[in-house]
Amino acid sequence: MDSYINVPVAPLAREARRTESIKLYGPDAFEGMRRAGALSATCLDGVTDLINDAPPLADINTFVLDFAATHGATPATLGYEGYEYACCTSVNHVVCHGFPNGKKLRDGDIVNVDVTLILDGWHGDTSRMYAVGKPKRAAHRLIRIAHEAMMRGIQAVRPGARLGDIGHAIQSYAQSERCSVVRDFCGHGIGQVFHDSPNILNFGQAGTGPELREGMIFTVEPMINLGRGDVKMLADDWTAVTRDRSLSAQFEHSIGVTANGFEIFTLSPRGLDAPGIEIETVPV
Repeated sequence: MDSYINVPVAPLAREARRTESIKLYGPDAFEGMRRAGALSATCLDGVTDLINDAPPLADINTFVLDFAATHGATPATLGYEGYEYACCTSVNHVVCHGFPNGKKLRDGDIVNVDVTLILDGWHGDTSRMYAVGKPKRAAHRLIRIAHEAMMRGIQAVRPGARLGDIGHAIQSYAQSERCSVVRDFCGHGIGQVFHDSPNILNFGQAGTGPELREGMIFTVEPMINLGRGDVKMLADDWTAVTRDRSLSAQFEHSIGVTANGFEIFTLSPRGLDAPGIEIETVPV
């Protein structure tokens, strides 16, 4: 049986830890997540201006570090389990956790930038795709599909629904567009813990899994491949790439379950949720 724990008043950050029980948060936590989510989304808006110049990936890392310091925040990935960077940058066939190193972006590349800023103990976790110059039509199509897959998963969220409904919505849409869902990685609970219970799978059967309840906070972050869904890890033990070297795309939002549905904490303040790609606007 699934267990839940009410957290009506946010605990001190130093006491926050992952639990097997699913946390149910109150209004104070939602307000903390709004601030952290908005800050991370604003950071990614700033990356948009940087991407236009096709910089080395290291410049994105420097930007995130400076942005965090300026706004009194801390990048959650910096030092996390030995990770040495303030963000992840995943280019073309890199599925996730790519290093923002000296590699220079080129015209036609697509890149996912994943940022989690900790503000007042709350984690704003979000990522989005960027198109550099003029990517091929297939890359544009993949980015649109990945964003729509994420939104279909989010739109399945409401009290009384099941976690399997999210994964089913993502999987069924991606496969209908002849794309594959990566099964090796998933979304997760979040709040004052970076990766908390429950896991949010990007595949599954409708009507299965734990029940969604008001107060839950988690990420939805499908990774969609143009080719097969198989991935392999590089020798650095962080970078995951498509085994067939097909393009991969990912979007991520942090959301909360409300009395009537969901709230997205990480929408772009500038409407740049998929820079350079035409996507449908999200009603809020």
